Amino acid sequence: MLLRYLGVRLLLIVPTAWILVTVVFFLMRVVGDPISAALGGRLPPDQIAERRRAAGFDRPILTQYWEYISGLLRGDFGRSQDNRAISDIITSYGAATLELVVWALIVAFLVGIPLGRLAAKRRDKPVDVGLRLFAILVYAAPVFFVGLLLKLVFAVELGWLPVAGRASTNVELALQNVSPRTNILFIDAILYGDSGYLLDVVKHAILPAIALGLLTAGIFLRLVRINLIQTLRSDFVDAARARGLSDRVVTGRHAFRNAMIPIVTVMGMQIAMMLGGAVLTEITFEWKGLGYQLAQYLQARDFVAVQGIVAFLALVVAVMSFLVDIVVALIDPRVRF
Repeated sequence: MLLRYLGVRLLLIVPTAWILVTVVFFLMRVVGDPISAALGGRLPPDQIAERRRAAGFDRPILTQYWEYISGLLRGDFGRSQDNRAISDIITSYGAATLELVVWALIVAFLVGIPLGRLAAKRRDKPVDVGLRLFAILVYAAPVFFVGLLLKLVFAVELGWLPVAGRASTNVELALQNVSPRTNILFIDAILYGDSGYLLDVVKHAILPAIALGLLTAGIFLRLVRINLIQTLRSDFVDAARARGLSDRVVTGRHAFRNAMIPIVTVMGMQIAMMLGGAVLTEITFEWKGLGYQLAQYLQARDFVAVQGIVAFLALVVAVMSFLVDIVVALIDPRVRF
């Protein structure tokens, strides 16, 4: 049954990714072709028409769509207006976004899960009320607003952490010579073998990770609290207590594992939200990842580059959803039926 369940989920990746890519393609065409949108009013109409023909944007939209899908199947996400392959842009800057999302997930787990357990343990007490208000606040606050506050307090006023960037300039220049280079500065700093460089990379990652991670931490806190309270009322928990097990063992080994199932279930959706939040976070902290580049291409009206990056992110979300389904199936056998 497990193989059948995973097989169905794997097959669903194809239509899910196709729908996402198709929606992105046609939404990008609502405002017209990229050449006219980017260069309209700056070049004579005949030159714009020539460039539209050269790029193939004068052909029927269904023809463009078929060629675009065919290119995606070959791994070709198109080329930007500066004639740079989108796949190269994804390779260069995708690692930075991945690094930021991983740091943010660490913050979300370290903050959300322990505080959720504490809120469930102190249900309806002042601690619980305060933690629930905290969860609502960090979830509702815009990522860029939280980022600006963190910068003002910890970077400008206290001077404890850097204001922006992924690393100091000298560190980034030095890590470019690492072989093999991963573009994940934390790993590159380890490969370089300089503890000072590693500390510099970590210090630059703290504020962006907190700004992005607190959003998901608020969701994790509420989910853990609610599900842990419900699980502690279950019959199997009463049976465990009747066998003489302590509350610590009952909560930690039995109730908490079952309460974690919803957390794993929503992780795929939360990662998708993080990818969206990464755009604002990267702009706020000048963290040069895919989100930062996406904003630059939007400002330049390079819709081909925007379309390629968004399509790639859509594929990542679809694959991550499948991986989450695998983890959930291993944790909770009931989902296989």
